[in-house]
Amino acid sequence: MTAVNERPAATLTNEEQQWVDKFMDETTLFLGPDPEIMRSHSISERTAHEEVAIAAGVDRLQVERIRKRIAGALDEGYEMCEAQGAAPGAKWGDLTTAIYTAAGDVSYLSCHGVIAFSAILHHPIRYIMKYWKDDPTVGVNEGDGFIHNDARYGNVHNTDQSMIMPIMRDGSIVAWVAATIHEGENGACEPGGMPSGSETPFDDGLRMSPFKIVERGELRRDLLTFLQHSVRDPKLQLADLKVKITAVRKIMERIDKVIDEVGVDTFVAALRTTVEDVDAEVRRRIAELPDGTYRFDQFMDSTLKENILIKIACKITVKGDTMTVDLRGTGPEIMNRAINSPLCSVKSMMMQAILAFWWPDLPRCTAAMSCIEIVSDEGTWADASYDAPMGQSLQASFRGFSAMQALYSRMSFSTPHKYSNVVANWFNQINTFLWGGITQHGDMVGNLCADLNGMPGGAKPFRDGEDAVSPLFCAMADTAEQEVMEEEVPFMQLVSKRLVRDNMGFGKFTGGMGYEMIVAAEGTPEWGFMTVTSGAKFSSIYGMYGGYGCGTYPLAMVKGTNVYEHFRQDNKKFDLSIEKVMNEQPFPDGRYSTYHMGLQFDRAKDGELYMISQGAGGGYGDPLERSPESVIRDAELGRISQKVAEDIFAVRYDPATFRIDASGTEQARAGARLARLQRGKPFAEFCAEFVTPEPPKDLAYYGSWGTWEAGNEDITATVYTIDGPERVKAPLAELPLVVVPDRREVKIAKLESRIAELEARYGETVSKLT
Repeated sequence: MTAVNERPAATLTNEEQQWVDKFMDETTLFLGPDPEIMRSHSISERTAHEEVAIAAGVDRLQVERIRKRIAGALDEGYEMCEAQGAAPGAKWGDLTTAIYTAAGDVSYLSCHGVIAFSAILHHPIRYIMKYWKDDPTVGVNEGDGFIHNDARYGNVHNTDQSMIMPIMRDGSIVAWVAATIHEGENGACEPGGMPSGSETPFDDGLRMSPFKIVERGELRRDLLTFLQHSVRDPKLQLADLKVKITAVRKIMERIDKVIDEVGVDTFVAALRTTVEDVDAEVRRRIAELPDGTYRFDQFMDSTLKENILIKIACKITVKGDTMTVDLRGTGPEIMNRAINSPLCSVKSMMMQAILAFWWPDLPRCTAAMSCIEIVSDEGTWADASYDAPMGQSLQASFRGFSAMQALYSRMSFSTPHKYSNVVANWFNQINTFLWGGITQHGDMVGNLCADLNGMPGGAKPFRDGEDAVSPLFCAMADTAEQEVMEEEVPFMQLVSKRLVRDNMGFGKFTGGMGYEMIVAAEGTPEWGFMTVTSGAKFSSIYGMYGGYGCGTYPLAMVKGTNVYEHFRQDNKKFDLSIEKVMNEQPFPDGRYSTYHMGLQFDRAKDGELYMISQGAGGGYGDPLERSPESVIRDAELGRISQKVAEDIFAVRYDPATFRIDASGTEQARAGARLARLQRGKPFAEFCAEFVTPEPPKDLAYYGSWGTWEAGNEDITATVYTIDGPERVKAPLAELPLVVVPDRREVKIAKLESRIAELEARYGETVSKLT
């Protein structure tokens, strides 16, 4: 039925349709991230130029020579960024350089640096090619340079900034070169670039879609000024922008010489051949794996503001030469918390696991994950929507890494040919201090300590994991020298990189140990610290094949005191460790507290202590199978306590001489095994007691309860109404938006309720007394 005053829509003539199309093309309101670009991680189809170049014939020896020349150029650019960069991330190796095909596929990445970038840096180039290349107001010309940082357009997280430049011949793009550095400070609601306090996307700081900041070789001062005014550290923004431009130009200079020597077509064919070779090899290696389905679930224990339990689910199915990674069942995004991650960031850390722990011999390029299908529903914290804050996207991304790293050991366990060693889970948290304020030089700054680069390694089937060796995302990164930092920032690491006793994943082979860090500011009118880590209540790392995961690690603080004054009065008090300070409480005027590791920017007075510890790598195998000699050696070195040696490893020895009690150890281990048998029960009986139909009532839980699959597609979520928290169970698309109430408002409401209760109870008595 046609309503009053409503006419049926008439069919447009061809001319009218052209008018409409022209109007729509010229009046685009907003160009957001392109879903078609952002959800694809497959290599592009061959371009016409690539078809012609490859059809002419490919000299494999020539291709290998070109690859080695490219690798050398990229490593030179990397070293330039590392040597000249101003950001801590640049100085200590959190960066990469790369070369791309004309269509944007990463063909080669620097040998050093963050491998994860190979999975995501095609997104901004494809965006440039689709939207800016032929736009008369933008265009792509020789000497142009595009900057970009927003993870929504393709990056690990918003602290990373890329400089992307085209290599052109006769007006056509034949390749791209880029340098990406973890800059840190980006103007977010908290200093340092990774705000755990962001509650909207606008709190995340700079959100640069790819735009041209270098035009025909000239840096645009208008845009540079805008960027400098948008961050706390304008000198850093300028310095590292110039560093990236210089490094990219040096790489391009080397590449130009290669092209001049071999010709454009041979060079283009070499880039494309590298991409296709890796794609074919990955398919072949997948075909070697046993067909089957492999699952690995992980949990995060906080929003970095309040305690919750949110799940990331990962199921990998191998069939023939195909692999599918299914993330369905993962908890929903939380619309006012920083922990959400775009899917591309999670993919980047999956790529990190593939190229660092599965097949480290492969060239670092987009094709390493091109043929692996990723299945995910948008609207989860591992596949967040455009409107969700993402300041702490690494919380989901790092768990994507852990899932892929752990599951490969299961998939490849029975394969005759191994491309890498099995490694128990690497520690996967950002245990470091972010900081910001006014330095002793009067500069406003914000960034982070490179201590996060000391992540402990997981154990192998034949040896212990390395202590505080390197971050999971960058094998060659450094942990920095505190003395260098103290020249620039107004705080000291009173304890720096001291291994913490018993801080390891126990097992037949133990996971690497983590170190502790104790900091205190002095001599600044405005300074503060943050921590941006989960795992203070629920371990973020699991062991493997009987090994233990890492422990849980809270933040400890001593406020209301100035430890520097105590040291000046009695230098014997300069004997610090988290264990000693919190147990003995040597500063009588201090207020001692522990806190989960999501600390929003906290203003620090001179001499107040902030104390954290790195976690531990996962252990491998049964601790009762560890050699007693290794246990006693660890005890003698102070790596483990006697209690751990006896209770976990069941080893008996003389604590004075560290001589093994062989018969006592044999008896203790036999007793421990017997106790296990007595505790044990049939699996069905165990499940009947242990498995419950839903999470505990008082737990704020998010994610599938059990395995997500057809017929069991419900997601459990705690939502908040005017009446308080309420548990909802429904398919993801039917869940309401999850918005967590402000902690301060919740606390105020509780206090007001308590006051009202006390007034009602004692009001009459008080009035009589008065």
